[in-house]
Amino acid sequence: MLLTVSGPPGSGKSTNAELLAERFDLEHISGGDIFRQLADERGHTTVEFNELAEEEEQIDKDLDRRLRTIAASRDDVLLESRLAGWLAAEHADLRFWLDAPLSVRAERIADREDKTVAEARATTERRERSEAKRYADLYDIDIHDLSIYDAAINTARWGEAVVPDMLTAAIERYDPEQDEGKEPVEGVRYEF
Repeated sequence: MLLTVSGPPGSGKSTNAELLAERFDLEHISGGDIFRQLADERGHTTVEFNELAEEEEQIDKDLDRRLRTIAASRDDVLLESRLAGWLAAEHADLRFWLDAPLSVRAERIADREDKTVAEARATTERRERSEAKRYADLYDIDIHDLSIYDAAINTARWGEAVVPDMLTAAIERYDPEQDEGKEPVEGVRYEF
């Protein structure tokens, strides 16, 4: 099984991806963790590294090529990244998008990063603009197009206790033999 969990910062994607990987005994590969490690190695914050990636497109390409290769060549993996659903594309069994209103996400980020909500919101907005521009420029991906996902969930509506059970129920009830909806992701340039 290959699952993807995507969403913006503060949406609960990491928390839910970890829980799903554990529940289904899948290897959890986080693009965000890899990106943060790369930023730290080069002495940048994540926001600074995002902006640097606008100028040095190879930063994104290296990470994204690695995630796409994993999706194409391995099983029993859960890929978690903003682009995991796009990168795994036709290889994924199920692709999930998690989201929440910016105000909720900013509060979550402020709590976990020990900053004010205003700082978290400004940083998140800046980061999301940077990422959206890069994804469009590099791959022709409109990150706001959710049509490739099998389920999109507003995590602010149900919260931390319920969302993992919703995702688990969807996965447990998935029958690849009955799947009539698996379609390739088209219109994307994977030029790594």
